[in-house]
Amino acid sequence: MTSMKFASLAARIERFPIAGSFTISRGAKTEAVTVVAEVSQGGLTGRGECVPYPRYGETPEATLAAIEAMQDAVAAGLTREALQAAMPPGAARNALDCALIDLEAKAEGMRAWNLLDRPTPRERTTAYTISLGTPEAMAAATAKAAHRPLLKIKLGGDGDPERIAAVRKAAPKSELIVDANEAWSEANLEHNLAACAEASVTLVEQPLPSGKDEALARIKRPLAVCADESVHDRSSLAPLRARYDAVNIKLDKTGGLTEALAMADAAQALGFEIMIGCMVATSLSMAPAMLVTPQARFVDLDGPLLLARDRDHALRYDGSLVYPPDASLWG
Repeated sequence: MTSMKFASLAARIERFPIAGSFTISRGAKTEAVTVVAEVSQGGLTGRGECVPYPRYGETPEATLAAIEAMQDAVAAGLTREALQAAMPPGAARNALDCALIDLEAKAEGMRAWNLLDRPTPRERTTAYTISLGTPEAMAAATAKAAHRPLLKIKLGGDGDPERIAAVRKAAPKSELIVDANEAWSEANLEHNLAACAEASVTLVEQPLPSGKDEALARIKRPLAVCADESVHDRSSLAPLRARYDAVNIKLDKTGGLTEALAMADAAQALGFEIMIGCMVATSLSMAPAMLVTPQARFVDLDGPLLLARDRDHALRYDGSLVYPPDASLWG
């Protein structure tokens, strides 16, 4: 991006109710709390949205403050390239990175994927998430979603073999991926993986806690295992090669689309399969992530489907198909 002076940087916290509740091994929530950055210049405004994650020590208020602290740098002509060194990876940088890309695409009169010289994204099948609960509750929720071709099942430790068996019975034709959110232990790892294999699960995401996942390199894995909390940006990839078969790229972890695309290239070069994932957020968070989908084996961009309402000019979802964003939304 060429250096240019921006008139203003604005940011705000926004809240969107979740349809029901969203439950994983670390707890439940009933709303998505996002932070939006807007960079304006010459009558044009670029937007980016992020979701601060307490798991990584982030709060909405601190994320908002971190974005607002960049006002002088943005006014002085901060480029996306300079942003990568000016802020650490994380939610705040993601919102600002995506806002800068959106603004640059508008200024150049071209779509973001052409601006960044990436393949044009097409519609993709996204996973649909089933929240953690009792086997009976998860089976009931799964039965309502059994028409969807790809389901992501949240597991949580004790009782997971019973949960995944109940889910498989409720959705005999769907492809299943599992997300344990660091809830398994070395003691139950092989037993739970075997239960998932028995249920014809395709992929298990982050079974062990980050930093305590060495056992994955010592066992014979009966199905593919994907890193999520253990992987953030390119610098975290190489040490994981013996433990994982895939990596979950999320823009809130990488610190924006710029690093996410570079990370996808690096992950493929190392032989990892790629999942492009998301937090529970609006279509404004999903839109930039669509640029990673051409490289992804798994697409998990169902955040807006879990909300009671989305923002205007939302992504188009047709069942489990998600389509690239219209320029009125982003990019």
